[in-house]
Amino acid sequence: MSDFDFTEHSHKRFNPLTGSWVLCSPHRAKRPWLGQQEAVVDVELPSYVPDCFLCPGNIRVGGELNPKYESTYVFTNDFQAVKADQPYYKSDDDKKFAENPLAKTLLRSEGVRGTCRVMCFSPNHNQTLADMSTAEIVNVVEAWKQEYENLRKFEFVNHVQIFENKGAVMGCSNPHPHCQMWATEDIPEEPSKELAQMRKHKGEHGTCLLCDYVKLELSERSRIVTENASFIAVVPFWAVWPFEVLVLPKFHTHSMSDAFGGEDTAARKQRVEEFAGILRIVTAKYDNLFQCSFPYSMGIHQAPVDGADYSEVVHMHAHFYPPLLRSATVKKFLVGFEMLGEPQRDLTAEQAADRLRALPDVHYKHK
Repeated sequence: MSDFDFTEHSHKRFNPLTGSWVLCSPHRAKRPWLGQQEAVVDVELPSYVPDCFLCPGNIRVGGELNPKYESTYVFTNDFQAVKADQPYYKSDDDKKFAENPLAKTLLRSEGVRGTCRVMCFSPNHNQTLADMSTAEIVNVVEAWKQEYENLRKFEFVNHVQIFENKGAVMGCSNPHPHCQMWATEDIPEEPSKELAQMRKHKGEHGTCLLCDYVKLELSERSRIVTENASFIAVVPFWAVWPFEVLVLPKFHTHSMSDAFGGEDTAARKQRVEEFAGILRIVTAKYDNLFQCSFPYSMGIHQAPVDGADYSEVVHMHAHFYPPLLRSATVKKFLVGFEMLGEPQRDLTAEQAADRLRALPDVHYKHK
């Protein structure tokens, strides 16, 4: 029998950040595809749309009037997933469960207070992160930092999740490029799993999990997509999505306040610019891959804001989860075995990184 080949033979890869496994089946990339194909919508959008709820000077769906903003614009979501003005509830304290211990054990629930904010990246209806300059994305990064700091001031807020859904296939309800910030009184499931794993690694090895991972990736280099002096973008060894990317600071930092805070020094400005720059390159490479506006969900994980000290445990990072697999029309589905067994991918992380790394840093429409 031949030697084991990671590019041909099925194998499992461990995700130390969540404590889970992913099945990798590289030979399946050769199978023919006769399934669903997404419609390619790559028409040139105008910079302003009169009936867009997010464009400057327009009336939002809730009746509020947008100012004629010229950079980023942040407002409270008109349809919040969580709200601040609701009563306390915890099933453990509900008297109706007092005489029903089975229901108290199996039907647990808790109220969740919070607030949701929306940030338009720019006044331009047709300008995604991939289309923006590094200087323009700097404004976005500074606004993210400010929102993280503003939202943590709510007495009931313990976690701030910044995320972007790009593209209709990712559930984006308005094509005007924007992101969201959900601030909640609980720490959500995914950040909680990562926090537990980072604490475990710190306890067992005395080091930061993602600092160690950055060191390993810089040494091996096979999964690096792009890098600069302060940040690195990789297709993680344990990636689930075909062209998943993890953006990591090369230095240890637990939050945007820590990474980009302090005095307005040249070093601080450089870090902000380099984070903005690597986001621009990753999103431009995505669009260049299939020469389309590449959909994804992106989110930043950083320290919770519950008052505990996470400075030595948490390592800030950004996840990019894009669904496209073979072309602009064929996406990956998490179904069947992946819902009932464990996640599975076709091409290896190394193969995906090779393809992304070889692409130009400049957007194909800007050449």
